[in-house]
Amino acid sequence: MSQAPETRSITLPEGHRWRAYWVCVAVAALTILDLSKVNVGLPAIEDAFGAGSTELQLIVAGYVLTFGLTLVPAGRIGDQRSRKTLFIVGLSLFTLTSLVAALAPNVEVLLIARLLQGVAAGIQMPQVLGIIQELFTGKERGKAFGLFGATIGLATAFGPTLGGLMIAIGGPEDGWRGIFWMNVPLALAAIALAIWLLPVTRHPSSKPLSLDPVGLVLFAVTVISLMWPFLFTTGSPSDNPARWWVLVLFVFAITAFIAWERHYAASGRHPLVPLALFGVSSFRNGTALASVYFAAMPSMFLLTTLYLQHGLGLEAVFAGMVGIGFALMSAVGSWVGGTLVNRLGRPLVVWGLALLLVGIGLLVLFALTTPPAVTPWAMAGAMVIGGAGGGLVVSPNQTLTLMDIPVKQGGLAGSVGQLGQRIGTAIGTAVTLSLFYSTIFRESAGEPDLTVYHHAYGIGMLAVAIFIAIAFAIGVADLGARRRQRSALGGTEPEAA
Repeated sequence: MSQAPETRSITLPEGHRWRAYWVCVAVAALTILDLSKVNVGLPAIEDAFGAGSTELQLIVAGYVLTFGLTLVPAGRIGDQRSRKTLFIVGLSLFTLTSLVAALAPNVEVLLIARLLQGVAAGIQMPQVLGIIQELFTGKERGKAFGLFGATIGLATAFGPTLGGLMIAIGGPEDGWRGIFWMNVPLALAAIALAIWLLPVTRHPSSKPLSLDPVGLVLFAVTVISLMWPFLFTTGSPSDNPARWWVLVLFVFAITAFIAWERHYAASGRHPLVPLALFGVSSFRNGTALASVYFAAMPSMFLLTTLYLQHGLGLEAVFAGMVGIGFALMSAVGSWVGGTLVNRLGRPLVVWGLALLLVGIGLLVLFALTTPPAVTPWAMAGAMVIGGAGGGLVVSPNQTLTLMDIPVKQGGLAGSVGQLGQRIGTAIGTAVTLSLFYSTIFRESAGEPDLTVYHHAYGIGMLAVAIFIAIAFAIGVADLGARRRQRSALGGTEPEAA
């Protein structure tokens, strides 16, 4: 049963609230950019340092792993103490680690910088979501999350393009350093604006900070054991199949974690993750939908970029530009979705997923059937349709997911949702890349031709479509549950709060 959401706990003039909001959103976009723009720099990093496949994998996967590990405890601390302080701490660490990565003399230093950069991202992201929860309520919150989704959509889609542009400007040898250099001045400006504009969100408390240390250890083992085998899945014949045995540890770890959290809560203390959150249907269904959605979308961009670069021979910057239409339409769709979500509710998300499936189908159709000279343009057109659908998913779903969550738990609830997205991304990327590369290894004895890439892209994108279809099914199931709930209450409950 849903619990009544709390109103915002920060009272500021409207102009000040929106300025503080844009500082938060800009930093979130900077964080998300580092999930996608680094991918295109891997070949240059390999050439510069002679890095092996495992090291290259860890440069990307290590960021995702430490990002995910830090989200929940950072969200918990932010809810208990000052979100502004944690935001600035995370952003400062992000700036420092970006500088170290840009100056890295070898791959080992770069890898350590990326791991700590993920920690920094995990510290600041829950504070963004918690502050937005406290700044806005009602229709304004829907609008705020709509613009948030639009910005994150732009960051996700423009990441490969920006990464390719930095390499083009800096050259094939040191251009990858520009991918990290660009973070430094942007983050320094954001720190100054955060100190000036962000409100103080310290919640008065005479109790010492509680982090549930046993729960924290069990949580870390659970997340690592779940993500580990997927983060090291590339589709190469050299992948070690023994990595899947780590999932046995995951089963034991999550069982122990749930049992401990229930025991800890029953003793009157505050667990790391209040399992009661998952008793709120809007939060549970919205988190599941977002997790599956983010298993699909980063994978879609990655597969498309690989196909355009390796299959058609496009340069990284031009391959990334094919997704610009998705980014722009996603931004428009997110803004529209944010303004309509309080009136239309979950059906808006379901329609968006249906439109996104159409875009994915056209993307594959154009990749397989159009002449190579026309293919990038045709795929860019399909991206426009997919972007319109994607924009109606992320921000409305974010609003619906948190609408019944008390404001004081906004940072923790948001960080649990973000953790689901990061796990989804790790699993989706592993599944789709494994299908893509295993098809290439299986069908080509030497240098693969365009037909082989057609097959690899089509099979990988089939997995993307299946993920979106699962998200669609979750949305339809949630919609049915809401309608039954309204019927039981005599039709008096609105679709969205």
